[in-house]
Amino acid sequence: MSYVDGFIVPVPTRKLNAYLKLAKLASKVWKDHGALEYVECVADDVQKGKWTSFPRSVKLKRGETVIFSYIVYKSRADRDRIMKKVMTDKRLANMMDPKKMPFDGKRMIWGGFKTKIVS
Repeated sequence: MSYVDGFIVPVPTRKLNAYLKLAKLASKVWKDHGALEYVECVADDVQKGKWTSFPRSVKLKRGETVIFSYIVYKSRADRDRIMKKVMTDKRLANMMDPKKMPFDGKRMIWGGFKTKIVS
């Protein structure tokens, strides 16, 4: 069964193009190291819920939009191997500096998930 890393990120709308440029590079790096798929999704129909929602999860501020993204791997072991390579890839050095990120990394939510097919 495949393995997925999922992310929810608050991005200032004025920095969306910068974020997507960074994501394009990240996609290339992850895929170069073996990720099967890398997807970025920009919120389109995401309402603020009374108790829970995507906007509430990242404490979305005025002028920001929610990004949901995920990376697919063959397995958890494959993800762990790929992640070690990605974290030392020089192409991402600038991305790792919190001051240069086009979003507030402290409000990013992420986690790894085992896939289960239910039909």
